[in-house]
Amino acid sequence: MVQKYVSPVRVYKYPFELVMKAYERRFPSCPQIPVVINCEIISDWTSPDKSINKTERKCKLHVDAPYLLKKIIGVDHVYFIQKNILNLRTRTLEIEAYNESFQSRVMVLETCRYFVHPENTEWTCFEQSAEVDIKSFLGFENTIEKLAMKQYSANIAKGKEVMEFFINELRSEGITTVSRWTRDPTSPEIDDEKEINEGDDTVTITEISLCSKPRRNSGQQSSKDCQSQLDSEYIQRYLGQLTLMQESRLVQLRKSVAQLHKSKIPSDTTLLRFLRARDFNVDKARTLLSESLSWRKKHNVDKVLSEYVVPQIVKSYFPGGWHHHDRDGRPVYLLRLGQMDVKGLLKTIGEDGLLKLTMHVCEEGLRLTEEATLTSGKPISTWCLLVDLEGLNMRHLWRPGIKALLHIIEIVEANYPETLGRVLIIRAPRVFPILWTLVSTFIDDVTRTKFLFYAGNDYQEPGGLIDYIPEEYIPDFLGGQCKTNVVEGSLVPKSLYLTEGELGREGNPLTDDSMYHSVSLSKGQAHEVKLNIADAGSVITWDFDIIREDVTFTVTRRNSSPKHSTAGEEDCIKVEGPLLCRDGESVQGSHVCSTPGQYSLSWSHQGDHKAQLMYYYEILSSADYRSIIEIQSMVVGAVC
Repeated sequence: MVQKYVSPVRVYKYPFELVMKAYERRFPSCPQIPVVINCEIISDWTSPDKSINKTERKCKLHVDAPYLLKKIIGVDHVYFIQKNILNLRTRTLEIEAYNESFQSRVMVLETCRYFVHPENTEWTCFEQSAEVDIKSFLGFENTIEKLAMKQYSANIAKGKEVMEFFINELRSEGITTVSRWTRDPTSPEIDDEKEINEGDDTVTITEISLCSKPRRNSGQQSSKDCQSQLDSEYIQRYLGQLTLMQESRLVQLRKSVAQLHKSKIPSDTTLLRFLRARDFNVDKARTLLSESLSWRKKHNVDKVLSEYVVPQIVKSYFPGGWHHHDRDGRPVYLLRLGQMDVKGLLKTIGEDGLLKLTMHVCEEGLRLTEEATLTSGKPISTWCLLVDLEGLNMRHLWRPGIKALLHIIEIVEANYPETLGRVLIIRAPRVFPILWTLVSTFIDDVTRTKFLFYAGNDYQEPGGLIDYIPEEYIPDFLGGQCKTNVVEGSLVPKSLYLTEGELGREGNPLTDDSMYHSVSLSKGQAHEVKLNIADAGSVITWDFDIIREDVTFTVTRRNSSPKHSTAGEEDCIKVEGPLLCRDGESVQGSHVCSTPGQYSLSWSHQGDHKAQLMYYYEILSSADYRSIIEIQSMVVGAVC
């Protein structure tokens, strides 16, 4: 297995020649890097004009491994070969190091390069990468890989610190400048490339550029920009503190995306968000990102900020908008969900209109976080969502509204991952747990951890809003002094509703006395609802939607009659199904219970990916069922 590690460029704000003078002091040994016991020069060559020097060293390294592992492999130290090519003409130092010990079992190749900063000739840059190929190592492959990564991380962390130490040492000795190389007029002309490539060594000098400023082009950068190297100071200033592994994954994703996409590609902040969404797995992040880029292109999302026109219905009845920032500098979006007429908005602008509005909010959020990063002096990549639920009731559980909400959440999760830094839910009424049960399964696990809930007026207590939003920015409708531009929200007049033909097919509305449950099923998992039926002739009704993947539905009755069981065992008799329900299908049905007993509604899933569904069931007593039949008969008789 081969592991690759790439580090961002480190910048030393000293001339190249002074850095090289400090670098020489690391040999033959360096107390600041105790893992290196000693380095012995085995070959050394200098060009006639002294502009090029090639040095090969054999370095003895201490094995920083557990005692038992060192005993098993039988060594306390290993040997590495280091090859350096110093070119004073081009002001570069190329370093290649590889292990001499255990080459048949593991191969470590590390390449480093010092070069002049492309925008400031008085500064020096350093880049480093490594590959570890573990073929076999007595069953300790994972341990050896972790040790190699630990050593690589230690080298990076120590590198800049050690360089600064030796530069300060030079200063204490009165050495603050080192003259650049100049050719002696009496020396013969030489061919740099020929001299450098003499023997088996081959070095290709390539021009690079450094990314030291954020790319502000609707959150995108060109493929050429993305091919530039990342500066470690740029990362800390605009992207935040990252571990060495996270930096490496970001560099790898940048290079991969730059090779695949020749046009505009996401900014480094966006690349980092997709990496975080997939736990810094480069392949998974690239897949998610590629799907999102296709989605953006298909729906022309890049022009949403410039071309989207907010409908008058939204201006008048949508109770949401941006409102200053929280204590961490994040932009705050206010949503008075309890005052929102979900049905009225869907009946006037449709689900597509609500989705476009959501996309516009998300794109605005990305723009505002970029601006906050520039004005606050620290990286800000997420925003804060403040949701006021005062007024939330059962009308908000209108079925088409819930379905539209779940669809929008699914799209946002896939295309705007890791954009929410915190979600404050305040004045949550008793009906809220029902809504949360429906919605929460469609929200990413990491995102759910960012939710904070406050019932009643708890948000006014210590630990409430004041801990997250500056006092001067707490909205007036929450007891603060700050005015907002968010409309209060009210019912949309039915006179503004579009026709069914204009909106497309609408689903059946949720009634006030209904409650839908949301369920996720993994492979081989089943969800069962047990129902105790007391009277023969009672009716079980069900209504469910398959949101994702295929699900098998079955209705069974448990029978403990001696005729159907032995030794006290109970049998399950299938009374309906099994029925295979396809992705996106809506299923309604009923069963008349011929005998009392325990019945079960069961949904099972055998696919590789998680299935999701929403379901509702109701039990009609035999008396109620007979009344319904009688009423239906009367209606049919009257029509006939």
